[in-house]
Amino acid sequence: MYLAPVQPPRQRLPQRVYSARRAIAGIVIVAVLFLVYSIVTAVFAGPSSPTEAAPTAPSTSLVVSGGPAAPLTSSSTSPSTSTTELKPKEKSVPTAANPAVLYVAGDSDAGTFAPYLDKLMKQTGMVSATLDYKVSSGLSRPDFFDWPSYFAQRIPAVNPDIVVVTFGGNDAQGLRNPDKTWAVQHAPASGGGDADWKAEYGKRVGAAMDYLGGDNRTLIWVGIPNDDNPDNTARLQVQNEVVMDEAAKRPKVVFIDTWKRFSGLSGGFASDVQDPRDGVFKPVRRDDGFHLNTTGAEILALDIAEAIRTELRARGGAL
Repeated sequence: MYLAPVQPPRQRLPQRVYSARRAIAGIVIVAVLFLVYSIVTAVFAGPSSPTEAAPTAPSTSLVVSGGPAAPLTSSSTSPSTSTTELKPKEKSVPTAANPAVLYVAGDSDAGTFAPYLDKLMKQTGMVSATLDYKVSSGLSRPDFFDWPSYFAQRIPAVNPDIVVVTFGGNDAQGLRNPDKTWAVQHAPASGGGDADWKAEYGKRVGAAMDYLGGDNRTLIWVGIPNDDNPDNTARLQVQNEVVMDEAAKRPKVVFIDTWKRFSGLSGGFASDVQDPRDGVFKPVRRDDGFHLNTTGAEILALDIAEAIRTELRARGGAL
C-alpha cells in the first residue's frame, strides 16, 4: 500500500516580512510607471520651451520679426530701452559665407516692399535680411509705438550692416511724447504755421538717422509718395521736406525719393507710372490714393535694391 509522504505543517511568515515585501513591490511599480511616463513624454512632448526657437545660421531668407499678424509690441505699452552697449561693427567684404546683414524696419509700407526687395537681394547671394514693421506706426506717436526705444533693443540684437527704414504715412499729424503729452498739438499745413512742427519732427528724424546710421552702419531712408487728396498731400509735403533736409545734413544717409518716383511729369499725383522692368505704364496705387499696390511696391523695391547693391560694391562685394 502506497502512503503519500507527510507534508510538514506550513509555517506563516511574520507580519513584518509581508509588510516589507508590499513596500518593495510598491516602489517597483512606481518606478516602472515613472519610466513609462518619461519615455512617452520624450517621444511626444516636443521642445521643452516652445516659445524659444533654436538659433539658425545666417541665410538670404527674409526673417519677419513683426507685422500685422505678429506685432512688434502691444500698442498700449512701449518697449524698454536696452542698456546693451554694442561695439562699432567692423566693415567686412560681403560674401555668401559672410553675408551683409540687412535690417528693414518701419510702418506698413516696409512690409509692402520688403518681400520683393528680399527676392532681389537673394540674387546677390550675399545678403541676410530681417524685417520689422508695425502697422500705423511712425515717429509722431511714440505713445502708440516707441520706435527709438525699440531700435535701442533691436539694433544690438540684429547688428546690421545696412538699415532700410521708412516712416511717413502716419506722421503728418500732431506730435505727442511717450507720456501722451503734446509736443506739437497741430498737424503740418493746418494754417497756423509749421515752424514748431518742422523743428520737433526734424529733431526726431535726425536722432533716428544718427542712431541707425552710426557705428559703420549704412542707412537708406525711404521717403513717402504724395496723395490724390490735395489736403493730405500738403501735409505730407511738409513732412517729406523735413526728412529730405535732415538727410541732406548727413551725407552718409542714402535717401530714396519716393515722391519723385511716383509723381507725373508735372510733379503732381500719378496713378500710373512706367515700370522700369518692361517700360510699360502701370497702375501703382491702391484704392486709397496713397499706398502703393504690389506693382508700385516692387518698383520702389527696385530703387532700394540698387542703393543696396551700390553699398555692397563699396564694401568690396563681387557683383
